[in-house]
Amino acid sequence: MRSIEKLRMKLQMLLHRGRESRMLDAELTFHLEQQIAENIASGMGPDEARYAALRSFGNPALLREQTRGKWGSSWLDILLRDLRIGLRTLSRTPGFALTAVLVMALGIGANVALFTVVRSVLLRPLPFHDPDRLVVIYGENKIGDPNTGNIVAAGDFYDWQKAAHGFERMAIWRWTGYNMSGNAGQLPEFVNAGTCSWNLFSTLGVTPRLGRLFSASDDQTGAAPTTLLTWSFFHRRFHSDASLLGHTIRLNGKTYTVVGVLPKWFTWPDPEIQLWVPYHIDVNAEDLRTHYSHTSFVVARLKPGVTATAATAQVSAVEHQLYMRLHGDGPVAQAAISMPMIQDVVGDAKTPLYTLMAAVACLLLIACINLSNLLVARGAARRRESAIRAALGSRRMGLIRQQLVESLLICVGGGALGLLLAAGATRWLVLHWVDMPRAEAVRPDGLVMAFALGVILLTGIFAGVLPALSGANADVLMALQEGSRGAGAGPSRARLRKTLLTAEIALTVVLLIGAGLLFRSFLRLRSDDLGCATKNVLTMNYFLRGNKYSTPAQIVSFDTQLLEKVRHLPGVLAAGLTNAVPGGGYYGDMEVHVTERPPLPPGVHQFALFRTADPGYFSAMEIPLIRGRFFSDDERLDHDKFVIINQEFVRLFFPNENPIGKHLHENWRSAAGEDYQIVGVVGDTLWQIGKPVRAMMWFPILGGSPGSSSDNALVVRTNGDPEALSLSIQKTIADLDPELPVKQILTMRQIVGEATANASFSATLLLVFAGLSLLLAAVGLYGVLAYLVTQRTREIGVRMALGAERESVLRLVLIDGIKPALLGLLLGLLVSAATTRLIASVLYGTSPLDGTVIASVIATLLAVTVLACLLPAWRASRLDPMTALRME
Repeated sequence: MRSIEKLRMKLQMLLHRGRESRMLDAELTFHLEQQIAENIASGMGPDEARYAALRSFGNPALLREQTRGKWGSSWLDILLRDLRIGLRTLSRTPGFALTAVLVMALGIGANVALFTVVRSVLLRPLPFHDPDRLVVIYGENKIGDPNTGNIVAAGDFYDWQKAAHGFERMAIWRWTGYNMSGNAGQLPEFVNAGTCSWNLFSTLGVTPRLGRLFSASDDQTGAAPTTLLTWSFFHRRFHSDASLLGHTIRLNGKTYTVVGVLPKWFTWPDPEIQLWVPYHIDVNAEDLRTHYSHTSFVVARLKPGVTATAATAQVSAVEHQLYMRLHGDGPVAQAAISMPMIQDVVGDAKTPLYTLMAAVACLLLIACINLSNLLVARGAARRRESAIRAALGSRRMGLIRQQLVESLLICVGGGALGLLLAAGATRWLVLHWVDMPRAEAVRPDGLVMAFALGVILLTGIFAGVLPALSGANADVLMALQEGSRGAGAGPSRARLRKTLLTAEIALTVVLLIGAGLLFRSFLRLRSDDLGCATKNVLTMNYFLRGNKYSTPAQIVSFDTQLLEKVRHLPGVLAAGLTNAVPGGGYYGDMEVHVTERPPLPPGVHQFALFRTADPGYFSAMEIPLIRGRFFSDDERLDHDKFVIINQEFVRLFFPNENPIGKHLHENWRSAAGEDYQIVGVVGDTLWQIGKPVRAMMWFPILGGSPGSSSDNALVVRTNGDPEALSLSIQKTIADLDPELPVKQILTMRQIVGEATANASFSATLLLVFAGLSLLLAAVGLYGVLAYLVTQRTREIGVRMALGAERESVLRLVLIDGIKPALLGLLLGLLVSAATTRLIASVLYGTSPLDGTVIASVIATLLAVTVLACLLPAWRASRLDPMTALRME
């Protein structure tokens, strides 16, 4: 009970200190007056009675302090006192306080913003049931990056599903898209969609917001078409009208019954997907059985206690047996690889995010070093004050603690402002980072707030500990003598500031080189030649699906009419059709078989990207003809057994020979395959900016094969602004088919811009951080040199009085400032040589030790160093010797 009473008293003194103090004073006064009254009653005079009472009662002030010490918490009192002193001290120098708070706000805010994104994208678990048990499975990639894997053929998946017992569930899905008919005055639109096996959502552990999920009966060939809507699409297109459940919508001219709506948070695997349909409804029977059409992705949930390695080994065994049974050697995979689902979702974002996180950590370190330098300079100005306090009995630990409290107060102020900056910066990052994975999940949480508090505490201690120790180690007698005429400032503080400055410049060099490498890489990407026209070229996609376009003749008829009308529009120079424009992505590949050559040895496979084109496509895109001819207008429908290849194809498969007239055996239109005669060779075009040229082959798009010629990109080259013709072309399409929507209306320059957007964004951010670091380093260098000049004013005066020329004084001060900068530059170059290799994977056409970048950084830093040193050096050289010698 006594301990509880003591705790109650401590809490009362903490929460109601003023009231308890008044009560204590009243009680002490009451007892003193009672004693005085008793003395007077015993015959003493008033003054004698008071003195006697005080002698027996004791010193009231001392009693008051002793009682407060018993009631209160001494460490809390000391902390509150130090906080009051720190606030008063900072308020006397508002310029210093504001500068220090802004510097720390910048560093803390940038770190909290980047950590919020890193936490949300990379560290926060996926919003599924037991996400650690979810994996994605790919086929072994034998022709590309072995760490990425190859997407899966449906036939492989169903064999895996039957034989692999380490997984609780296994599901398959792939991208698709539908032309959605308008109703009730709505316009038609193309919707990105996913098609999946019925158990995908139960594998993930997702329950619907409205209605139900797919059932096994929905995912059967010949079943009535059903669909699940995402919440965003349900809200945007149908205004969250729950009565839509059980009703139908028209996709590719067919009716699909809406059976459910997915939860609002469900945006996997991409927010662009608007609806889902059962796998057997969207995929034709031939593709369901094939082991060659690799178009799908597999998600699996591990059984409890089963490792991903063991379960994947079972799938690999099935895959190996399958291909050995089919043909003794598989064209793509003989094994399977798996990875955690979070790793697959994050994709390539990990390296850029960690690079930016390292950059802002460097920026925060530089800010801390700058604050340390400011505190060292401030400590020099208060050296006599600290010495006097030490001479009067203040303990060394108390002096250290008070300086640390000042540093913590600055960092708390900077942290509060930094959190506001971080909130805005986080929103800006999400809006401007193109295709950021899990962007919808980016938000601060408890871990982010704990990180922010930890950063504030650590920076306060880190920035304040060296100045505090330096100030507390001062010799009292020497410090008291420093104000006299003959005393000079101690050299230890100058050395400390130079050391801090060297570290600051080294970190700045690391940031500058990293930013320079990324920026140079971005410039290389932007300057890449696509191999075709990019000026005044408009592209737009449309998809011929449904009963209207179920035969080759229907597809070719529409394409021919569209090209004829578009080519006659005012301002159009040329128009053409393809399935994938240069820079537009991978799209797909086929195995290459040259008919005139014997079959390849077992285990050897040749692949090339496949494209489609009409006779006018290459001229419209200004892709040069190297040899042979383009397609002719009569090479269409059944008369389409011709192919055009690029130079890379010739280099790989026809070195030192003429390919014209040779034949390729390809299964472009049928599973058995047909022979296609090579009629032309064209120049190389990039399939994606930043990726190496691949062998390509083009088939006639006017062959009209459904599924192979129905995914169309219209390209139009104009004599002016291509976007001005966008509406006219869309009206032309609507005249031919009012229910046919178009999508991805982009100029070629916009395609290039989108392809390089993330590289540009990362490089720009890092350049901004590096520029801020350079500015802080320049300010720090100026401050150090100005402080050193002030320290050496009398010395400079003596030198000039003894005959030193102003040029020699200027040179002396410049060298004094340039030395730590050169040392920091050398140290930064050494650190950069090791750290830049970590970002080699995101560089393009640039070496981690790029000489141009390093030379530019050296020149920039030396120029900034000279400029920062010049003003203090000039002031030193302009000193009047007599004025300097009179200074105290």
